Amino acid sequence: MNPMDTIITTTDLRKSFRAKGTGAGRGGPEGPGRGEGGQQDGRSQQDGRGGRDRRGGWVEAVRGVSIGVAAGEVFGFLGPNGAGKTTTLRMLTTLLPIDSGTATVAGFDVASQPRQVRSRIGYVSQLGGADELATGRENLILQGRLYGDSRAQVAPRAVALAELLDLAEFADRRVSTYSGGQRRRLDIALGIVHEPEVLFLDEPTTGLDPQSRANLWDHIRGLRDRGTTVFLTTHYLEEADVLCDRLMIMDHGQIVAEGTPRALKQQVAGDAILITLRQPDRDAGRAGPVLRQQPYVRELSAEDGQLRLYVDDGGTALPELIRLLDAEGIGLRSIAMSEPTLDDVFLRQTGRSLREEGASGPADSAAHDSVAGSPAAGDPAASDSAASDSAASDSAASDSAASDSAASDSAASDSGPGGTATGPGRKEMAR
Repeated sequence: MNPMDTIITTTDLRKSFRAKGTGAGRGGPEGPGRGEGGQQDGRSQQDGRGGRDRRGGWVEAVRGVSIGVAAGEVFGFLGPNGAGKTTTLRMLTTLLPIDSGTATVAGFDVASQPRQVRSRIGYVSQLGGADELATGRENLILQGRLYGDSRAQVAPRAVALAELLDLAEFADRRVSTYSGGQRRRLDIALGIVHEPEVLFLDEPTTGLDPQSRANLWDHIRGLRDRGTTVFLTTHYLEEADVLCDRLMIMDHGQIVAEGTPRALKQQVAGDAILITLRQPDRDAGRAGPVLRQQPYVRELSAEDGQLRLYVDDGGTALPELIRLLDAEGIGLRSIAMSEPTLDDVFLRQTGRSLREEGASGPADSAAHDSVAGSPAAGDPAASDSAASDSAASDSAASDSAASDSAASDSAASDSGPGGTATGPGRKEMAR
């Protein structure tokens, strides 16, 4: 990938948290968050799987992640719960400080230029956060105003987004009356009302029914077609396969595979073709040697009167195989083709199925528990709020813009990076 085309870049990104039950706190000078020269302390003590330091009870949730995301693509982070996906996303959106490594988003350094990063991104968390007592239109206008735009600038955008995301029919109803799919579309609208260059989506379809999920996929594709770069995390195999132009598979804080969905699946063994012979007792012995001689056949096995082949490109190989067997006088009862799945890729890289993964693992659960370092730290919304406030205060303290700009920037900064407005009785605000 040409570096000039990348809009998100990370190099050796790392993040650690204290393991649950060993005391609150972030990685810092006293722990493995930063060692001498910004390197992780105790790295030799890692167990190679969960990222746990046996000496200090630390979990290295993100372990040397390097990413390059091209402008205008849908980029996916696929992995089981607890793999470190959300922790990585929160660092990229300035919600969590980076322990070591570097990250740039839209041309700005995440650690040293958080305000510039926030103004150019949208962030939709797993929780969403629209004000349930306000209408969808009121939420959109408020969100745009938080970024410093006037009502006259924001109101037409709210109308356009309501049309784009099929919200117009109920835009003037209270959000408390929305269905799950309608709320999720509103969350995405809130994330792009300020026209960001990059939209971060954290598990965007979790909890939605299949019809609502497919509808949301269509809208995400539409955003890409309009030029928005979309970075999404998911543990749904079909979602990553259908939506992503390119993806990385993450496990235990590390990248285990990367590429386009098709290229990753072809690494397993190409396409699978299952042949059922009409007279297996007579023809199985002849068909096997004939098929093995073909240069596009990678593997072949015979079982119960059937032949299973793995080929480079099933679409090209299928008619060739039919013609070949017909020329040899070998009759077919049926022939079927299927592609390896992303679960096959995950299984090959990790030795276990992604479909079998259940509750959150140590990486992201540690992030939820350790971010705030307060009695509310177990609450994900509170965790995001604390991290956002910390990052926002660092940014606001160094800013000395004109009063109008400073006021609007401060409002946006206090409410998080493109998305976490917090306050009494208020949930995380998705931008």
